[in-house]
Amino acid sequence: MSECIFCKIRDGFIPAKLVHRDDHCLAIEDINPQAPTHLLVIPLKHIPTVNDLTVDEREVVGHLYLTAAKLARQRGIADSGYRLVMNTHRDAGQTVFHIHLHVLGGRPMEWPPG
Repeated sequence: MSECIFCKIRDGFIPAKLVHRDDHCLAIEDINPQAPTHLLVIPLKHIPTVNDLTVDEREVVGHLYLTAAKLARQRGIADSGYRLVMNTHRDAGQTVFHIHLHVLGGRPMEWPPG
Protein backbone atom coordinates (compact mmCIF):
# COMPACT_ATOMS: atom_id res chain seq x y z
CA MET A 1 0.00 0.00 0.00
CA SER A 2 1.17 3.52 -0.76
CA GLU A 3 2.40 5.74 2.05
CA CYS A 4 0.51 8.69 0.51
CA ILE A 5 -2.17 10.00 2.88
CA PHE A 6 -4.44 11.00 -0.03
CA CYS A 7 -4.16 7.52 -1.54
CA LYS A 8 -5.08 6.07 1.86
CA ILE A 9 -8.09 8.41 2.04
CA ARG A 10 -9.03 7.45 -1.54
CA ASP A 11 -8.84 3.75 -0.64
CA GLY A 12 -10.84 4.14 2.59
CA PHE A 13 -7.98 3.42 5.02
CA ILE A 14 -8.05 6.91 6.56
CA PRO A 15 -11.32 8.72 7.28
CA ALA A 16 -11.94 12.20 5.90
CA LYS A 17 -14.92 14.49 5.51
CA LEU A 18 -15.76 13.64 1.91
CA VAL A 19 -17.79 16.28 0.07
CA HIS A 20 -17.48 14.92 -3.48
CA ARG A 21 -16.35 11.81 -5.32
CA ASP A 22 -16.60 10.81 -8.95
CA ASP A 23 -14.65 8.65 -11.41
CA HIS A 24 -11.71 11.09 -11.55
CA CYS A 25 -11.38 12.88 -8.23
CA LEU A 26 -12.54 13.31 -4.68
CA ALA A 27 -12.91 16.42 -2.54
CA ILE A 28 -12.54 16.67 1.20
CA GLU A 29 -12.68 19.33 3.89
CA ASP A 30 -9.17 20.51 4.81
CA ILE A 31 -8.26 19.47 8.38
CA ASN A 32 -6.47 22.81 8.92
CA PRO A 33 -8.77 25.30 7.16
CA GLN A 34 -7.38 28.68 6.20
CA ALA A 35 -10.78 30.11 5.24
CA PRO A 36 -14.43 29.38 6.08
CA THR A 37 -14.50 27.19 2.97
CA HIS A 38 -11.29 25.21 2.47
CA LEU A 39 -11.64 22.09 0.35
CA LEU A 40 -9.04 19.89 -1.29
CA VAL A 41 -9.84 18.49 -4.72
CA ILE A 42 -7.65 15.44 -5.27
CA PRO A 43 -7.27 13.30 -8.39
CA LEU A 44 -7.80 9.58 -7.80
CA LYS A 45 -4.62 8.93 -9.78
CA HIS A 46 -1.47 9.47 -7.74
CA ILE A 47 0.60 12.26 -9.32
CA PRO A 48 3.28 13.59 -6.93
CA THR A 49 3.73 17.18 -8.20
CA VAL A 50 2.74 19.45 -11.06
CA ASN A 51 6.22 18.77 -12.46
CA ASP A 52 5.22 15.12 -12.88
CA LEU A 53 2.21 15.88 -15.06
CA THR A 54 2.21 14.65 -18.63
CA VAL A 55 0.02 15.60 -21.53
CA ASP A 56 -2.04 12.50 -20.74
CA GLU A 57 -3.16 14.08 -17.43
CA ARG A 58 -4.48 17.34 -18.92
CA GLU A 59 -8.08 16.10 -18.69
CA VAL A 60 -7.55 15.08 -15.06
CA VAL A 61 -6.29 18.55 -14.17
CA GLY A 62 -9.09 20.21 -16.13
CA HIS A 63 -11.57 18.04 -14.25
CA LEU A 64 -10.12 19.23 -10.92
CA TYR A 65 -10.86 22.84 -11.88
CA LEU A 66 -14.37 22.07 -13.11
CA THR A 67 -15.06 20.21 -9.88
CA ALA A 68 -13.70 23.13 -7.84
CA ALA A 69 -16.06 25.52 -9.63
CA LYS A 70 -18.99 23.19 -9.02
CA LEU A 71 -18.15 22.95 -5.32
CA ALA A 72 -17.75 26.74 -5.08
CA ARG A 73 -21.26 27.14 -6.49
CA GLN A 74 -22.61 24.55 -4.05
CA ARG A 75 -20.93 26.31 -1.12
CA GLY A 76 -22.28 29.71 -2.16
CA ILE A 77 -18.88 31.33 -2.76
CA ALA A 78 -18.80 31.34 -6.57
CA ASP A 79 -20.19 34.84 -7.00
CA SER A 80 -18.36 36.52 -4.12
CA GLY A 81 -15.06 34.94 -5.13
CA TYR A 82 -12.72 32.14 -4.18
CA ARG A 83 -9.09 31.21 -4.62
CA LEU A 84 -7.71 28.05 -6.23
CA VAL A 85 -4.17 27.07 -5.24
CA MET A 86 -1.98 24.16 -6.25
CA ASN A 87 1.39 24.20 -4.49
CA THR A 88 4.42 22.54 -6.08
CA HIS A 89 7.27 21.33 -3.87
CA ARG A 90 8.30 22.32 -0.36
CA ASP A 91 9.23 25.97 -0.93
CA ALA A 92 5.71 26.56 -2.25
CA GLY A 93 4.14 24.82 0.74
CA GLN A 94 3.39 21.38 -0.70
CA THR A 95 3.34 18.95 2.23
CA VAL A 96 1.52 16.01 0.64
CA PHE A 97 3.15 14.87 -2.58
CA HIS A 98 -0.03 13.98 -4.45
CA ILE A 99 -1.30 16.95 -6.43
CA HIS A 100 -4.39 18.62 -5.03
CA LEU A 101 -6.26 21.83 -5.62
CA HIS A 102 -7.13 24.00 -2.62
CA VAL A 103 -10.50 25.77 -2.86
CA LEU A 104 -10.53 28.71 -0.44
CA GLY A 105 -13.38 31.13 0.05
CA GLY A 106 -15.90 32.70 2.36
CA ARG A 107 -13.66 35.64 3.29
CA PRO A 108 -11.72 38.35 1.45
CA MET A 109 -8.35 37.10 0.23
CA GLU A 110 -5.19 39.20 0.58
CA TRP A 111 -2.58 39.81 -2.09
CA PRO A 112 0.20 38.95 -2.28
CA PRO A 113 -0.70 35.62 -0.72
CA GLY A 114 2.59 35.12 1.11
